[in-house]
Amino acid sequence: MKTALYASAALAVVAAFGATAAQAQSRDTIQIAGSSTVLPFASIVAEEFGAAFPEFNTPVVGSGGSSGGLRQFCEGVGENTIDIANASRKIRAAEVEACAAAGVDDIREIVIGFDGIVFAVNADKGDFALEPIHVFNALAAQVMVDGELVDNPYTSWAEIDASLPDQPIALAIPAGNHGTREVFEERVVIPGCEEAGVEDEEACVAFRQDVVVEIAGDYTETLARLQSNTDTVGVFGLSFYEQNTDTLKVATVSGVEPTAATILAGEYPVSRPLQFYVKGAHVDVIPGLSEYVEFFLSDGIAGSGGRLEEAGLIPLEAEMRAQIVADFNEGAQAEAE
Repeated sequence: MKTALYASAALAVVAAFGATAAQAQSRDTIQIAGSSTVLPFASIVAEEFGAAFPEFNTPVVGSGGSSGGLRQFCEGVGENTIDIANASRKIRAAEVEACAAAGVDDIREIVIGFDGIVFAVNADKGDFALEPIHVFNALAAQVMVDGELVDNPYTSWAEIDASLPDQPIALAIPAGNHGTREVFEERVVIPGCEEAGVEDEEACVAFRQDVVVEIAGDYTETLARLQSNTDTVGVFGLSFYEQNTDTLKVATVSGVEPTAATILAGEYPVSRPLQFYVKGAHVDVIPGLSEYVEFFLSDGIAGSGGRLEEAGLIPLEAEMRAQIVADFNEGAQAEAE
């Protein structure tokens, strides 16, 4: 089990923002925060970067979730603000506006690869073949019964669909600070809600409190929940699952098993790109920032057979990585979702 990848990441310390990029000159270490999904990959790269470039300090990588990292990123420009925000979702228009209001008007996106969101259970449990409507009916506070919206009556998966295991319903899902949560809702919960015939948008994302636990921390907390309550179905990234295949197994979604091949082929329905955002005003100020970006997307790190693929990242083609680096060096700006 390689959950130590998460524990090995140092915690980034972020204070109030400085007024200008010049203030960052007194800091000589790259500061990173954000996505729990990207965290283990960034931690690997930071350590490898420190070894490959002894003239630069090893970057400090923290977690906090995609939303938390982008919130810190948008606090301003200067030595007391982070340089990079890791994210498992695209930056939002409102976040770009918040950044601009604080003087962060040069935001560069670096896509590093792909990952899938999986539903995992302990290896000794029954096999799950899930559809979005199953997931909605398991976690929604209210569901449709005989054409009416009522408080959720389901206590086991088999009550939802006889093809599912007769196992008590218990779910551990990412909290709202995680980019994984947003993708989970968009790709699974809302389609399931629509299929169930619920027209109230708020009801689609109002979850039960009795059997649903929202995890604000990283995926090791979700794993701990699966260990403490062995009936729990956990929601997290494919890369994390692949580090724990000795104790876990995953559900199919809409008949497709989550693998690197099915995600790259666009067959698995719950997948997303992973990325980080670089503060352009810090590029020529913080030592090693440009080198870190290029090193991250190098063949030996993010390419096929590279260190990050070994850790579970689904790599981009070499041509795409080269274009991303070229766009970064030309100052291309991130486009909000």
